[in-house]
Amino acid sequence: MTQAQAKPLEGLKLDGLELDVAIIGVGVGGLYALYAMRETLGLNVQAFDMASGVGGTWFWNRYPGCRVDTESTVYTYSFDLEMFQNWHWSERYARQSEVLDYMNAVADKHDLKRSINFNTKIERAAWDEAAKRWVLTTGKGETVRARYLIEAVGLLSSSYAPQFPDQEKFKGQVLVASKWPKDDPDLTGKRVAVVGTGSTGIQIITAIAAKVGHLHVLQRTPQWVVPLGIGPFPQDVRARIKQDPVAYRNWALNTGTVFGFVESTTSALAVSAEDRAARYEAAWAKGNGFSFMLETFADITVTAEANKTATDFIKSKLDAAVKDPKIAAMLTPTDYYARRPLAADGYYEVYNRPNVTLHDVKANKIERYTENGLVIGGQEIALDVVIMATGFDAVTGNYLKIETIGRGGAVLRDQWKDGPRTYGGMTMAGFPNFFMVFGPFSPFTSQPLVHEWQVNYFTDLIRAAETSGGIVDTDPAAVESWVKICQDGLAGTLFQVTDSWINGANIPGKPRTSMWYMGGMANYMVELNRIRDAGYAGFKIA
Repeated sequence: MTQAQAKPLEGLKLDGLELDVAIIGVGVGGLYALYAMRETLGLNVQAFDMASGVGGTWFWNRYPGCRVDTESTVYTYSFDLEMFQNWHWSERYARQSEVLDYMNAVADKHDLKRSINFNTKIERAAWDEAAKRWVLTTGKGETVRARYLIEAVGLLSSSYAPQFPDQEKFKGQVLVASKWPKDDPDLTGKRVAVVGTGSTGIQIITAIAAKVGHLHVLQRTPQWVVPLGIGPFPQDVRARIKQDPVAYRNWALNTGTVFGFVESTTSALAVSAEDRAARYEAAWAKGNGFSFMLETFADITVTAEANKTATDFIKSKLDAAVKDPKIAAMLTPTDYYARRPLAADGYYEVYNRPNVTLHDVKANKIERYTENGLVIGGQEIALDVVIMATGFDAVTGNYLKIETIGRGGAVLRDQWKDGPRTYGGMTMAGFPNFFMVFGPFSPFTSQPLVHEWQVNYFTDLIRAAETSGGIVDTDPAAVESWVKICQDGLAGTLFQVTDSWINGANIPGKPRTSMWYMGGMANYMVELNRIRDAGYAGFKIA
């Protein structure tokens, strides 16, 4: 069944449905969790998703220029070794459509769609202590009961799109990048504004600049951008995966960030200026923002001095690319190179085009819509289309959209009011039999292979629980210990002092806090395996 043909399960009565496992979300993590629960453990499992097909964030984010910005080599599953060896990604950084094709191919090969309820929103999840069940309530008021609940609701899938006054007066079109229409709007020759210059924004800007009539970039915070290096899938890596997929998977997981390269252990300050410039030049030519930040030197995100060597280099490239010094100044950040790395080919060169205008909307705020466009700093800008590329309520957003109630009436939103609390990024105290795929305080990494590793970990935990009562809870002291490890890890980096979605600073009113394990995937596996080998210390298996 193709993605376009995917439908909710025919004839399945949801109200009163009894399950072993309920899964919320069928993106990369949810699909594999469904496979593991059904095929590995043999449990009665159903998944639920608001979308009409699989894919998670890749289902909704269809905007122009959307693609992965980590290597396609690691944006894949390894549980199906035949597909891992033989799936031919066409590009080094796969386009959204190709990622979605891949996920549908996985779901179809393993007949996963028969266990998925599409077009189904879960609004509430409450633990029934007497019955030892999670009671889920759908948007239609139906109830589903399950012994285990797995939430795979996505790191970057809870859209954030601020509203500006008088939008109803605007005669043009307002598009939210993360909910892009299936029928791609024709922007040819139109007057278009892109609000936001994060990862989504720069992908859209570089994709549409040459086709629109006039492009207005509404930038609040300039960011450091390096080339992505779009090109064909590297044949040497393809051969390496085909020869020994398990070895390649294990190599990737034993790096720090699972981005398809080994992070540097050399300080930017420990080499000569000539050597440092050569390394930066090679990284610039290679592309990939993560590589430029992490494969060149070990301390770019740790010390201000090392960070400045990187920003000075990027600034030199920016100034060389942008002809107008005033525009170059507007594009120059004033803070550290310590946000999520941004990468797009030809981004700075876009601003040399006569049909592109850059607006500083921190200095000149977006005030309101009119019939014909937007008022920015008191001046009306005539527009046909406004594209909101304002990002996501990352990490915690989708968890908190579901009213979740644990033991003793504990409300998740209250528990997380000052920031999330998890154990290993997978469980919480007082929410028994509740598992997260890549929840808060997971490692700061590329995701698919890490999703798979985490699902395998709690699959073993559920197997252990099934032999001794079937209840898994978490010790509050273990949670606080894990949170402290993660908070201390972020405190040693410039990520802590640079506003971004990494620490929640992009969402008004959201607590600014650590939400990551910053020790790297290799160390994360050591930590979690130590917990397992100590009889799942910190977990309470009843």
